[in-house]
Amino acid sequence: MSNILHVGLNCIEPILDMPTNRSIPNKRWHLACTAIYSSRALYSLLNQKKKKKKNRKLPVPSNPSFVVLNVKPEAFSSIDHTTLTAIVNEKSFNKLLEFGGIEGVADALGTGIKNGIDGSVNDVALRREAFGSNTYQRPPAKRLFHFVVEAFKDLTILILIFCAALSLGFGIKENGAKEGWYDGGSIFVAVFLVISVSAVSNFRQNRQLEKLSKVSNNIKVDVVRNGRRQQISIFEVVVGDVVCLKIGDQVPADGLFLDGHSLQVDESSMTGESDHVEINSHHNPFLFSGTKVADGYAQMLVTSVGMNTTWGEMMSTISRDTNEQTPLQARLNKITLSIGKAGLAVAFLVLVVLLVRYFTGNTEDENGNQEFNGSNTKADDIVNSVVRIIAAAVTIVVVAIPEGLPLAVTLTLAYSMKRMMADQAMVRKLSACETMGSATTICTDKTGTLTLNQMKVTKFWLGQDPVEDSSLISTDLLNLIQQGVALNTTGSVYRATSGSNYEFSGSPTEKAILSWAVLELDMEMEILIKDFTILHVEAFNSEKKRSGVSIRSEADHNTVHVHWKGAAEMILAMCSSYYDASGRMKDMDDGERMTFEQIIQGMAASSLRCIAFAHKQIPEEEHEIRETSQKLEEDSLTLIGLVGIKDPCRPGVRRAVEDCQYAGVNVKMITGDNVFTARAIATECGILKPHQDINNEAVVEGEVFRNYTPEERMEKVDKIRVMARSSPFDKLLMVQCLKQKGHVVAVTGDGTNDVPALREADIGLSMGIQGTEVAKECSDIIILDDNFASVATVLKWGRCVYNNIQKFIQFQLTVNVAALVINFVAAISSGDVTLTTVQLLWVNLIMDTLGALALATEQPTKELMKRPPVGWTEPLITNIMWRNLLVQALYQIGVLLTLQFKGESIFGVNEKVKDTLIFNTFVLCQVFNEFNARKLEKKNVFKGIHKNKLFLGIIGITIILQVVMVEFLKNFADTERLNWGQWGACLGIAAISWPLGWVVKCISVSKKPFLSYLRW
Repeated sequence: MSNILHVGLNCIEPILDMPTNRSIPNKRWHLACTAIYSSRALYSLLNQKKKKKKNRKLPVPSNPSFVVLNVKPEAFSSIDHTTLTAIVNEKSFNKLLEFGGIEGVADALGTGIKNGIDGSVNDVALRREAFGSNTYQRPPAKRLFHFVVEAFKDLTILILIFCAALSLGFGIKENGAKEGWYDGGSIFVAVFLVISVSAVSNFRQNRQLEKLSKVSNNIKVDVVRNGRRQQISIFEVVVGDVVCLKIGDQVPADGLFLDGHSLQVDESSMTGESDHVEINSHHNPFLFSGTKVADGYAQMLVTSVGMNTTWGEMMSTISRDTNEQTPLQARLNKITLSIGKAGLAVAFLVLVVLLVRYFTGNTEDENGNQEFNGSNTKADDIVNSVVRIIAAAVTIVVVAIPEGLPLAVTLTLAYSMKRMMADQAMVRKLSACETMGSATTICTDKTGTLTLNQMKVTKFWLGQDPVEDSSLISTDLLNLIQQGVALNTTGSVYRATSGSNYEFSGSPTEKAILSWAVLELDMEMEILIKDFTILHVEAFNSEKKRSGVSIRSEADHNTVHVHWKGAAEMILAMCSSYYDASGRMKDMDDGERMTFEQIIQGMAASSLRCIAFAHKQIPEEEHEIRETSQKLEEDSLTLIGLVGIKDPCRPGVRRAVEDCQYAGVNVKMITGDNVFTARAIATECGILKPHQDINNEAVVEGEVFRNYTPEERMEKVDKIRVMARSSPFDKLLMVQCLKQKGHVVAVTGDGTNDVPALREADIGLSMGIQGTEVAKECSDIIILDDNFASVATVLKWGRCVYNNIQKFIQFQLTVNVAALVINFVAAISSGDVTLTTVQLLWVNLIMDTLGALALATEQPTKELMKRPPVGWTEPLITNIMWRNLLVQALYQIGVLLTLQFKGESIFGVNEKVKDTLIFNTFVLCQVFNEFNARKLEKKNVFKGIHKNKLFLGIIGITIILQVVMVEFLKNFADTERLNWGQWGACLGIAAISWPLGWVVKCISVSKKPFLSYLRW
C-alpha cells in the first residue's frame, strides 16, 4: 500500500510542478493538494477492478496511479466562487482551514497579502470572468405603460371616459359618424393628451431618479493593487482585491479580515441587530457586503462580489421608491381637494339647473324649437340631451379641479433636480428641494466645506522653539518623531521606483503629516514598519480627538513604546515632561505648560490646526499588566513636538456666507478644532464679525454648551455663531435646540459621527468627496464638490421651487375662478354653458400642462435671496397672490359676461361668433396673464424673460394652437372664423391684463392671511 502511495506521489509531483522557492503557506497548500489527490488516486486504484466488471465499456486509464490536476493560480482552478461564498455566508472556520486559512485562500486567488492583486487589465478581466463582477441585477425599470395605467386610475379621468363613451355613442347615432363624433371624440382626445403628458412627465422623473440612484451608488473604494493604494469604483472591485476600510465606510463585498485594529462593524442592515460586531482574525474574520464600519480600520480580502453576496441578492429585489410625496405636494393635494369640492358643488348646481330647465321645456335646439315636449320627445333625444348636460357638468368639474398643481410640482422638482446636479448638488430625497427653501439656519462643518481640505504642515515646534532646519534635530528625537508618524497612522506612502514621486493616501490631515515627515524629515516608512511590531491601537474618533499605538522594537523585546497623536491641547494635558530642541527630557511645570498653551493659541490664531505628538516608554512587564484592560498608557507622557497645519479657506466662501446671511439665514460653524482656530477661520469666512469675540457668547466650546441648563441653551443658541471642540452629541444638541425654537435647520456633515445630527436636521447635507458612505446614506442632499458655495446654491434652488409653485397656483386659480363663475352665471341665466365641453377641455389642457411647464422651469433669481425664509406655517397662497388673482379673475369675469349678454349688439355678430369671441378672449387672457404670473410682487414682469426660451416657446405654441382651434377646427371646437378686427379686439381686451397687473401691484396688502378673515 505504501509503495502504491509512494508511486502516486512521485507521479503527481512533476505534474504539479511546484517551485522550490514558494512561500511556506504556498508550499503547505500545494502539499495539501498533493495529499488529497494522492488519496483519490489510491481509492481509484483499489476500486478499478470492481468498476471494470460493472461496466466493460468504460475506458481503462493507461496510467491509473495518478490524476492530472491543473492548479495554476492564474486559472483559479483550485477554488470556485461557490466555495468562497459558502465560507463567508456560513462563517465556516472548517472550510476556511481546509484551504490553509486566510493565507491559503489569498494564495489560491493569486493575491499578495501586502501587495494585493496584480491589477493589470488581463488579471482583472480574468477574475471578473471567473467570479463575476461587483454589480447586481436591478429590477426592471418601470416602463411608460406603467405610468399610463397609473394615470387611468384617476377618478376624474374615468368619469370623463365614461361620459365620452356615452357622448360618442349617442352623437354618432343622432348625427351620423361624420359629425356625431365631435363631442365624444374631443373628450377622448383631451383625456389622451392629459394622460400622455402626465405619464411622460412621471416616466421621465422616474428615469432621472434612477440615474441619480446609480450615481449615488457609485462609491469610491480604497484598494491595494501591485503594492499601490488607489481609489476605484465599487463596481470595479474583483475577487482577490485587498480593500482598505476605515470608520464610516461601507463594506463593498464579502470577504475575510486580513489586518487591522479595533474593527467594529454595524451589521444591522443584514441582521437587524443594532449591536456592533467585532471583527478580528482569530474569532470572527468574516465581513459582509453592505455592512458599515463603526470603528477602527482594517484591510480585507474580497472573496465574493455582486450577486454572489447576500447583499447583492437582496438589493436586486429592491427598487427605488419614486412615489415619495413631498410636504408641498401634500399641501397642494389639500388645496386641490378643497377647490375640487367647490367645483363639484358648482357643477352639481349647474347640472340641477340645466336638468330643471330642460325638463320644464325652457331650452331650445339650434332651430329654435323646444327640446322637451313631454311624451312627444323621443327617449333617444332625452338620453342624448341628459348625457350632454352631464358631460358639461363633468367638464366644469375637470376645469375646476387644478390637476396641473401636482404636475407643476413634479415638473419643477424634476427640473430643479437636474439643474442642481449641474450645480454640484445631488438630491437624494425630493422633499429636500422645497424644504431647503424654508431653511432659517445652516450648521456647517469647517474642514473641506469652508476650507479647501488641502492641508500642509507650515509650523513645527520642538520644546519651546520653532524648527526651520530638520538637520539640527538630534538623532534619537528624530527617530521618535518618525516612529510616532509612521506607526500611528491610517495613511500610507507609495513610491513606484526610487526616482519617482511619492504618493500619499489617507485623510487630508494624515497626508499632510506623512508628506511632511517623508519630504522634510527623510522618514522611511517601510523600514520602520518592518523594524517594529504594533501591539495595540486606539483609533482616532471625533470624541477623543486623538489616536494612540503601542509598539515593540524587533531589536529590543524588553521595552514597549507608546505613541499618541491628536489635538494639541488634549495631548498637552496628558504630558508631564517634554523634549527640548536638543533631545533632552525636561519636566513641565505650570509656567512652561502655560508657554506651550500660548504657542498653541498663537498657531490657532493664524488659522492653523495644531497637532501634538507625545511618547512614553514602559517596561514589558508593565505593558503585559495593562494589556488585559486593552487601554494604552495616557498619563505622564513626554511631549515630543507640535505641528501647525494650514488649510486655506475656499475662494468665494465669504461671498456665499454673506449671501445666506443677507437672505435671512443664520450660518453657524460647528468644528472639532480649538476655539482660537475656529474663531480665526470663522472671521476669515465672514461667519463671525471682527467685533464679535468670545465674551459676547458668539463663540463657545462644545463642553460649555453641553453643560448649560436647558433654559440657558434655549436662551443662548440663537447668539452662538461658532462652536469649537464639539462632539457629535454637541452638534445634535444644537440642532435639537434650534428646532425647538422653530428654526428650519440644514446641517452639513461628512463623518459617521455626524449621522445623528444629519438625521435630526430638517435637511441633511453630506459631502460627496470627503463624506463617508454612512453620512451620505443618512443625508437628503449630497454636495458633490464639498463647497459651502454649493450649499448656498441649494438654498437658492429651494426657494425657486417654492416660488415657481406659487406662480402656477396664482395662474391656475385665476383660470378656475373665472371659468367657474362664467359658466355658472351663463347656465343659471340662459340655460346653457358659455364654454363648450371641447373648449373647456382645451383651456384645461393648455393651463394644466403647458402653463405648468412654462412656469415650473423658471430659474432662480437674485431677488429670491433678498427675501426672508418662508416658514412652514405660512399659507401657501399669500395675500399678495389673492390680490393678484382676484383682480385678474374679476376683470375676466366682467369682460366675458359683458360679451355673453351684450356681445352680439356690440360687435354686430350672431350667437355663434359671439361664443367664439368669448372663448378666444378667455384663452388669450390666460396667455397674457401667464406673463403676470412670472413675478408675484415685481411690477416688471418681463425682466429676464429672454433667458427662459422654454417659456417663450410655450407661449408661441399656445397662440398657434389657439389660432388652429378657432380658424381651422370650427366643427370640432364649435367655433366660427374671426376676422382681423375681431382678433384685434380679443387681443386688445386680453392685453389690458398687463397694465392692470402693474396697477394692482401698487396696492399694499395686510400681513394677516386672507382666509383667516373667513374663519369664525
